[in-house]
Amino acid sequence: MNPASPPAAPVCLADYAALARDRLDDNARAYFEGGAADELTLAANVQAWREIPLSARVLRPMAGAHTRVTLFGRTLAHPILLAPVAYQRLAHPDGELATAQAAAALQAGMVLSTQSSVPVEDVARIVCTDPDAGPLWFQLYLQHDRGFTLDLVRRAEAAGCSALVLTVDAPVQGARDRERRAGFRLPPGVRAVHLDGLPPRPARTLAAGQSALFDGLLADTPTWDDVAWLRAQTRLPLLLKGVTHPEDARLALSVGADGLVVSNHGGRTLDTLPATATLLPPIADAVGAELPLLVDGGIRRGTDVLKALALGARAVLIGRPVVQALAVNGAHGVAHVLRLLRDELEIAMALTGRITLNKR
Repeated sequence: MNPASPPAAPVCLADYAALARDRLDDNARAYFEGGAADELTLAANVQAWREIPLSARVLRPMAGAHTRVTLFGRTLAHPILLAPVAYQRLAHPDGELATAQAAAALQAGMVLSTQSSVPVEDVARIVCTDPDAGPLWFQLYLQHDRGFTLDLVRRAEAAGCSALVLTVDAPVQGARDRERRAGFRLPPGVRAVHLDGLPPRPARTLAAGQSALFDGLLADTPTWDDVAWLRAQTRLPLLLKGVTHPEDARLALSVGADGLVVSNHGGRTLDTLPATATLLPPIADAVGAELPLLVDGGIRRGTDVLKALALGARAVLIGRPVVQALAVNGAHGVAHVLRLLRDELEIAMALTGRITLNKR
C-alpha cells in the first residue's frame, strides 16, 4: 500500500484521519483540522505524548483490573470523554446526534459545545435517558449579555447536563491561516443553534487611535469576576477549560471552580504554546488533589491516555478524532474510535502492570 493512500479499513485513529481527508470538503477540513498560525502547537500536542516513555512491568497479577475512574461523585467506565467540538453537522448530516449515540453506546462522557449544530435537548434525549451512558456536560462561552448566558445555563440544567465546562482561553479567535485560505463559511442549514436570539453586541464608537480589538471587541472581555458570578448561578460542577498556567489554576481554585481542563484549545488560539503533555505536570503540582484535572490535545493512542493519568489527569478528552470518525462512518465511526482507545488503554495497562488507574 502507498503510505500516502488512505487505508481500506481503519484500525487506529491515524487511519480515520487519513480516510477523513477524502470525506471532508476543503471548507470543513480547514475548520476541523487546522490550527493557529504555523500550527506548531497543533503538531507539538501529538508529538509530546509520543516522546514520553512508559515503563513495562512483568508477571504482575491482572485479575480484576479495570479502567473505571470517579469524577464528581460518579463512576465512569473509562476515562475517555468527547471534547466539545462545534458545528459537527459539517462532518456528517446527523452531527452531534450521531456523536451522542456513539458516546452513549460506549459509556463515554460527552461535552456538548455551545456552538453545537444540534440542540442540547435533542442530545440529552439520547444520553441522559440511557442509565449506562456516560455523563453529558455542557460547554459554555460567557456571552456579552449575562441574561443570555444565564438562560443557556438554565437550559443545560433543565436538559439534564451534569456539569458546565467554561472555555476561558478564547476571548478572541486565533490567526487561523487554513480557514482564511479556504474562505471558511458555514453552509446553509448549519449554525450555532444555542446562540439563536443572542442580542447584538452594543456598538462602540472608537476614538482616534483606539484599537478595534482592545477597545472594541475586548472592552468587556470576561474576567475572574465573571467566573465568580457564574459559580454563584448554578449548583452544577463548574470546570474551566483552557487553563495553561499554574497561577491561573490557583486563581480558578480561589473562585470556586470544581475542576480544570488543561487545554491549549487544540492549537487553535495561541500558536507556540507548549503541548498539553508539558503543561499538565506543573498544573497538577500547583493544585494537588484539590481540583480534578482533565486534559485534551493530541490524544491519539491508549498509551497517551495512560500517560495523561500518570501525569496527574483524572480523564482525557478527544476532539479531532471524533469529527474525523464522524465524517468517515457516522455514529459507528465514533463508537469504533472510542473502542480502539479503550482497547489500547487496557493493553497498555496490562503491559505496564497497572490494575487500576489510581495513582496509588
